[in-house]
Amino acid sequence: MLNKSYPYYLANRPQASKTMLEVRDKYSGRLATRVAVPDAKAVEKAIAAAVNAAKPMREFKPWARQTVLQYCAARFAERRDELAEALCIEAGKPIKDAAGEVTRLIETFRIAAEEAVRINGETINLELASRLDGYHGYTRRVPLGPVSFITPFNFPLNLVAHKVAPAIAAGCPFVLKPSEKTPIGALIIGEVLAETDLPKGAFSILTLDGAHAAPLVEDPRFKLLSFTGGQVGWALKARAGHKKVTLELGGNAACIVDADQDGKLDHVVQRLVFGAFYQSGQSCIGVQRIYAHADIYDALKRKLVAATKKLKAGDPKDRSVFLGPMIDEAAAERLHGWILEAKQAGGRILCGGKRHGNMLDATLMENVPADAKANRMEAFGPFALLAPFRRFDEAIAMVNDSDYGLQAGIFTDSLAHAMRAWNELEQGGVIVNDIPSFRVDNMPYGGVKLSGLGREGVRYAIEDMSETRLMVMRES
Repeated sequence: MLNKSYPYYLANRPQASKTMLEVRDKYSGRLATRVAVPDAKAVEKAIAAAVNAAKPMREFKPWARQTVLQYCAARFAERRDELAEALCIEAGKPIKDAAGEVTRLIETFRIAAEEAVRINGETINLELASRLDGYHGYTRRVPLGPVSFITPFNFPLNLVAHKVAPAIAAGCPFVLKPSEKTPIGALIIGEVLAETDLPKGAFSILTLDGAHAAPLVEDPRFKLLSFTGGQVGWALKARAGHKKVTLELGGNAACIVDADQDGKLDHVVQRLVFGAFYQSGQSCIGVQRIYAHADIYDALKRKLVAATKKLKAGDPKDRSVFLGPMIDEAAAERLHGWILEAKQAGGRILCGGKRHGNMLDATLMENVPADAKANRMEAFGPFALLAPFRRFDEAIAMVNDSDYGLQAGIFTDSLAHAMRAWNELEQGGVIVNDIPSFRVDNMPYGGVKLSGLGREGVRYAIEDMSETRLMVMRES
């Protein structure tokens, strides 16, 4: 059961407030809990505390950072059921998916614990000419200092972990604003962090709405802004001033199914259905566009429709449920409108297409026009479209005909096609013989075009949160 209320965290300590934010069960709509909301003075105190913590965090030894991260991973494992239940309630995520996200939270902190003690530099040979005899170069990585984080609703644990754990490993104090729609997971993480011996001011977790988060974007005392969310990220980047900015802004992920997959369609369908509809499609790398070779298109379509129709929708607390609610009715209404718009423009609904409040049917379409919103934009819901191709060049062009470029998938037995996809697809990552929704928490993760800037994945985030410092030494 959730607590009746949750505090926010200011300079490592829980704080109460007269202003409370209601958090509702996303399936039933009932009030689940309330969280304390900080005022503008608290935001200023959090930033000042992070600035004051920069030196103590920089001096907090790698083994000590590792110890904190290991402790957190162990405590999250002890509170696994509580975290999964909170996620199921606040995000409407089916309980099995919620349990999987808790596992990834734990793994991300464990990976960060390993990386905390291997942030290494290098020796540089500077003796390139006789005039440079006796000169030697060395580099080390040093933490940037105070950093700010803004995270979305769809992975309230793991996307927070991908910012918080690298920050601790790198030695950066941080101020985090979790999504106001799903703040509980981040606050439980804060509760565990408060049990550690992190230096005072090392972290603050502020349950602000977007309208009051401007200081996290604009304040020059922050050395980096890391934002995960929608296209508003580009506007935040424009307001961020001289600080470094990393953005993970989603996509409309595509998957190619090559002609040689005719004997493997059952497996391909299983993965495509999972990628398109798990957690109601609310994933930045959820399968949205499926391009299948014409020779297998009809067979793939038939199997996809049959498998999609079997998905059980309902209360996410029921372990047999695969498809839960979208985050709110506005999100479901938006995507349902795109589906109807695509249908009116000539698209054909193969299954699904109906909405009940914030529950939207798992929907497959074909013949969706290239300029339809359901094709061009990020659906971020239980929707996927199918289209055939005859030449591999055509499939590559169809995937690249997008303003986004986060990850793509390709099912093929051809090494040549796999290599061409890797070479030619305009994506941050190409997943061969699996769906674009595949992610392991130590791999580089991020996109090109409208999908963002920079890479997450623990080691890569640590690099973004630190900078190279050179020392040149001349022999006396």
